[in-house]
Amino acid sequence: MTVKPISETSSHGGAQAISRIGRGARLVARERILLVGIVIVSGFIIMTILGQVPGFTPYDPMQYRSAPRLQGPSAQHWMGTDQLQRDVFSRVISGGKASLIVAFSAVAISMVGGSVLGWISGFFGGWLDRGLSLAMDALYSFPSIILAITLVVVLGAGLQPMIWSVAIVYVPTYFRVSRAEVLKVRETTYIEAIRAVGASRTRIVLRHMAPNTVNAIMAVSSFNLADAILTVAALSFLGFGLPPPAPDWGFDIQNGQKYLQSGSWWLITFPGLMIVFLSLGFGLIGEGVSDLVNPKRRHKI
Repeated sequence: MTVKPISETSSHGGAQAISRIGRGARLVARERILLVGIVIVSGFIIMTILGQVPGFTPYDPMQYRSAPRLQGPSAQHWMGTDQLQRDVFSRVISGGKASLIVAFSAVAISMVGGSVLGWISGFFGGWLDRGLSLAMDALYSFPSIILAITLVVVLGAGLQPMIWSVAIVYVPTYFRVSRAEVLKVRETTYIEAIRAVGASRTRIVLRHMAPNTVNAIMAVSSFNLADAILTVAALSFLGFGLPPPAPDWGFDIQNGQKYLQSGSWWLITFPGLMIVFLSLGFGLIGEGVSDLVNPKRRHKI
């Protein structure tokens, strides 16, 4: 019996790891849509983080100044000033905080909660599956924005109520995805064999069923992030976001639309573009991830 040297074994394992990393890099490199989305979202995240650093923005986004009121874009104020003489560019840089916090937190909560309920429902079936499916169908029947507004009215204004309101909206989506995937593999020979050797239900769900839902959940979460950005903007527009004078894209649009007829187009244009491009970035990531997890495309690559 020939035993390979440790160094040779380690080298072989390292080569395999490098090969897997290289293959993953090639997959991402070929998916240009995904790369564009990652660049856009990363840029917004960096911009928002830096916008919270004192002194990074040209002016204080919350402090009233002696600048001209409702001045259009100029060399001193790249995106103009608002009705309270604040620099719009500084507020735009800092205004993505609420959108990103609520979007990421809400999608994470709904992903965990909805997926776990879907796994349980799909695996156990019976009256539990019927009851959970009925409850999720009832939530899913409401338009997402209407349900979010209703929930945030009940829970109140602020970041935490918005997070929970948006999270509840997306729970049925993850429930459906995870339940459908579990139903596909629940009666397979592989799962029956695992049951025969005495594996616990928890182990079967977590080790052998849940991983089958990861690809679908990754794609859905990216699209939900794009939708969450628009939902958060709508809630902030209605006054349920950060309390003024904190910079908030949705709330700034709500204030700016009062002055649109007087020609102050910049008050809603620049915050609106931020919302559109950030939502577009998450949408492109969702498209790219969907292509990467597509078995037919992955086989071609």
